[in-house]
Amino acid sequence: MKIEAAVEKIRALLNRVSADLDPWFERSPALLDFRPGQGWSAAQILEHVSLTNHYLLILIRKGTRKALERAERGGLPADAGSLDVDLGRLDEIASHRSFHWERPAHMEPAGEKSPEEVRVLLQDQFRECAACLEQLKKGEGTLYTTMMSVNNLGKIDVYQYLYFLCLHAERHLGQLQRVEAEYLAAAG
Repeated sequence: MKIEAAVEKIRALLNRVSADLDPWFERSPALLDFRPGQGWSAAQILEHVSLTNHYLLILIRKGTRKALERAERGGLPADAGSLDVDLGRLDEIASHRSFHWERPAHMEPAGEKSPEEVRVLLQDQFRECAACLEQLKKGEGTLYTTMMSVNNLGKIDVYQYLYFLCLHAERHLGQLQRVEAEYLAAAG
């Protein structure tokens, strides 16, 4: 996928997952705190997304800075707009149970933040992602890669990291919907 199309696809997904996650904070406390038969409550899922975003953003910030430095030193080809970004190889990340991965303990929800604090944090994180993407709209994001162990993805560039963050949130939107369905069935 060409740079312009990749940037637009990431921007659209970023806007959508942000808009789809935010209303979850308006749900009833009973739903947010409901523990399904297996897995986390909705509040825990939202906290997990914010924790994962936090750690992904550390890499995205660094990648954005390094990519821009490399572009400034002349690392961006004149025809950068014709470069390809392979976002498709990450699509599986959005699908529940599509791969096995043991998440690190620091990404486990601990309930240390209120839902309102998590909401503000997620809003800020998605805004920061949009700002990084805006800085990389000419192909600069291809100039820096970092290893991604999840699903054996290997080295991925900054665009792919931003897309991964969005897909991870999308994956958990599906999980939130399953928790809500179980809650409604239990409430009967």
